[in-house]
Amino acid sequence: MLGTAGRILSSQTEARFYMTDKRIVLTTFASHEEARKIALGLVERRVAACVNIVTKIESIYRWQGKVEESKEVLLIIKTTEAAAARVKDAIREMHSYELPECIVISITDGSESYLKWIAESVD
Repeated sequence: MLGTAGRILSSQTEARFYMTDKRIVLTTFASHEEARKIALGLVERRVAACVNIVTKIESIYRWQGKVEESKEVLLIIKTTEAAAARVKDAIREMHSYELPECIVISITDGSESYLKWIAESVD
């Protein structure tokens, strides 16, 4: 069996646990305008291949001892392991929140051609 990046996998079980060097970064914003500006900046800087903007999410969270509710915009950022730290740095630099959400999730597998495109789109 052939896995992502041409690696030969010995079994179906091994294929389920294969890890790529691709990452998804999640972050939220108070406004669509700020989210779009940062999404564009990440792609222009070539630290992200693609950013999805998901509008009208509702967040419930604890902040400074109180339960808060907010309408937010979610960014789903596709990048590489090597560029993930630069994505986090850019978010901290450009974000208006005092403590911006920045969660990095490993992509364990995916369409080989899509994963290759992410690699080619990120410096």
